[in-house]
Amino acid sequence: MKPSSNRSIGIAMSSRFLTAAALLMLPALAFSGQTTVAETKNQPADIKSTSAKERPQIHVEKRTPAYWRVTFENPPFNIFGPETIPQMEKVVKEIETDPDLRVVVFDSAVPGFFLTHYNFTPPLADSTSLPAGSTGLHPLPDMLVRISKSPVVSIALIRGRATGVGSELALASDMRFASREKAILSQWEVGAGFVPGGGPMARLPRLMGRGRALEVLLGSDDVNGDLAEEYGYVNRSFDDDKLDPFVDALATRISGFDRQAIADTKRLVDFASLPSDPEIGAGWDAFISSVQRPVAQKNIGRLMEMGLQTNTDIEARLGHYTGTLAEK
Repeated sequence: MKPSSNRSIGIAMSSRFLTAAALLMLPALAFSGQTTVAETKNQPADIKSTSAKERPQIHVEKRTPAYWRVTFENPPFNIFGPETIPQMEKVVKEIETDPDLRVVVFDSAVPGFFLTHYNFTPPLADSTSLPAGSTGLHPLPDMLVRISKSPVVSIALIRGRATGVGSELALASDMRFASREKAILSQWEVGAGFVPGGGPMARLPRLMGRGRALEVLLGSDDVNGDLAEEYGYVNRSFDDDKLDPFVDALATRISGFDRQAIADTKRLVDFASLPSDPEIGAGWDAFISSVQRPVAQKNIGRLMEMGLQTNTDIEARLGHYTGTLAEK
């Protein structure tokens, strides 16, 4: 491994793995004296390059003034990174302020992946230079909170893997619908030795109860579409060929209703169901503490060596590979 800056930083290998682990989920965490993130030697050029800042990763299709599709397209794995955050912030701001919008559907154009974990290969400054959002939280959890509280109805159409950030975006959405054959949801972080940072501890118990939430979080395993429906992780799962027609019909139906009635009803449901911002912030603080532990550094290092972010099988079966890290 070598730092992406020409300046020597004189830091131990374990600290490099710490930074990588932190950046999997954290777009605004500063480590004293650490200004770059180590690169993996077998990293493909399309992931390694920081020129991706100029490439659109999110596309907005305004099907009608009241109904938008927001599509993630960052092949090969739909990894979410600091270069994505300004693009996502722009979309969230438009969702919050457009006077005609009633429904937004989040989906993916990358086969096999809805949205996955955070990209830790760019320089750390690409993340730490981003300002906190309007809630006072770091940019990623800030946007998730704002999506939940927006007067616009949000729907996650999950086909492929929703891991880490992808799962947390789905949980922040008002409704989630999944492909029975192709959807995989997971919060894999505990299996790698640290606490999730995007709010699943606050959101999952409200959806599925304490016991099942702990099973998902502490088991750190993949959850398929059928089990996700049974547990309440998603509203419903559908045969893959029926998923898009259902979501499109529901979104179209809601988009024809009165905007103020939609917003008022959602606001009242929010009172009874959404976690508070301090709850999300507490999870974020726990993540910051836990990711500094040697076990987290070690496990992320092992996953990197296996091919995290470079190997399709690792990304597609992250639950399996995270399970190999368990102490015997």
